[in-house]
Amino acid sequence: MELKIIEVSKNFESITALDKVSYTLKKGVYGLLGVNGAGKTTLMRILCTLLKPSSGSVTWNGHDIFAMDGKYRNLLGYLPQDFGYYPDFTVYDYLMYIASIKGLPPFVAKQRTDTLLAQVGLAKDKNKKMKKLSGGMKRRAGIAQAMLNKPQILILDEPTAGLDPNERIRFRNLISELSEERIVLLSTHIVSDIEFVANEILLMQNGQIKMSGTGEEIVCSMPEKVWNCKIPKPLVDSYLKKYKVSNIKNLHEGAELRILSANQPTEDAILETPSLEDVFLYYFGEKAGADDVQI
Repeated sequence: MELKIIEVSKNFESITALDKVSYTLKKGVYGLLGVNGAGKTTLMRILCTLLKPSSGSVTWNGHDIFAMDGKYRNLLGYLPQDFGYYPDFTVYDYLMYIASIKGLPPFVAKQRTDTLLAQVGLAKDKNKKMKKLSGGMKRRAGIAQAMLNKPQILILDEPTAGLDPNERIRFRNLISELSEERIVLLSTHIVSDIEFVANEILLMQNGQIKMSGTGEEIVCSMPEKVWNCKIPKPLVDSYLKKYKVSNIKNLHEGAELRILSANQPTEDAILETPSLEDVFLYYFGEKAGADDVQI
């Protein structure tokens, strides 16, 4: 089981969305982390054969995925950021409809639909119309449709966008449950979505994979240290201009800042344990300006 990305580039006129991306995915959960516009969706659409690369190739077990055509797509489950559905379909009818498009025999489709509805926690809501579902329930229905054909490759583009914290936690647990015996690629710009479920994390920026590894490896790779310090409010703007600040807490007597810096920013600054959010700020963030702070 090997999905191999080989020197893949994608250009849209004068814009380079992907720049010679190479990576090999095997069984497990991969988190694709980056800000909006980093190239995550473009890469995923290529892996789903919805876009062709300008150069480079993608292979599945040594075979070009575009040459494989339908044989490859039969191995694939895909949940785009905005997936389409008929609003007046019930959840059950929607899944049965998608199953027919995927070519599942009626008996198999019914069996898979019933199983997946239970797995995603929608069995009691199967007769609800899609338009009546909450955002989290719709995303769970989207996961179910992606899993109908028992895919070996499951690709999820910003699956928790717009969900409340409880639904995000439930969704992460579901992804972890579904990750056995398949490749799962999950893109997001929300660090907590992948921090606890991804076997490997890929940091993507400007169309390139800048770094990859386990969460622990990536955190340990950050050259800067994380400090916690308290400063008077009048100094906040100058600290925001000088340092990368991952958090500001308003205090009665001033402000408490979480700062990324190789050197101790104040004499009484306390060294903190870095997190993946700190790494995200280090690679993707910028020093804030005076207009960016609200205290």
